[in-house]
Amino acid sequence: MTLSLSGALAAWQFLALAIVVAGAAFASVYFARKHLAADDGPSEGADGAFWDAFAGLAVIVPAIVLASSTWPWAGLALGMLAAGAALAAVAAAPRLLRRQEARRASRETRIVNEAAAARHRSALARWQRYELDPGFSIDYPAMSDTRQPETAALIRAIKAAEGLGGRTDRACTDAAYAPAVERLEHALAAAERAAGVSAAGLPGPDHAHG
Repeated sequence: MTLSLSGALAAWQFLALAIVVAGAAFASVYFARKHLAADDGPSEGADGAFWDAFAGLAVIVPAIVLASSTWPWAGLALGMLAAGAALAAVAAAPRLLRRQEARRASRETRIVNEAAAARHRSALARWQRYELDPGFSIDYPAMSDTRQPETAALIRAIKAAEGLGGRTDRACTDAAYAPAVERLEHALAAAERAAGVSAAGLPGPDHAHG
């Protein structure tokens, strides 16, 4: 197979080859770096990188040979282009991989935070019973008394979790939110124990979180 020697057609053919070669070189190097950076183990990463490089060469070498058979200078140009694309991939891969990892971590954190938001709302509803229900206010006055160390710690935990905004923002991606909700749950359980709230007297089924 040879390429056309006519001007316009030859230019388009060379451009197509250049795009294929540059894309193959960039992609093979990028995915090789990605395999080497993965946590699959050295042998698995090296094996994946080998096949990435092999796949890239399987595209680049025939393209260079094909171009060289018609225009001797074209093979050299494509080779230089492939080398440049590979170097560009080496330089860009760390930044691209960091962005991908950040997006992945953000998605995972959002999922965790959505579950934490439901627990946050449940904990607040459980605590507000002591504030809003006259019966619970009378039976457990310590739950509203910030002079009690456990109650003061609970209020601080509530403010800390509220400050992260996850309870109302379903798109919250702050990794500190879910741990703050867990601390709030523990603080609520500690305050209830200090106030003498028995398991039978806890307001609602959500006391299981304590």
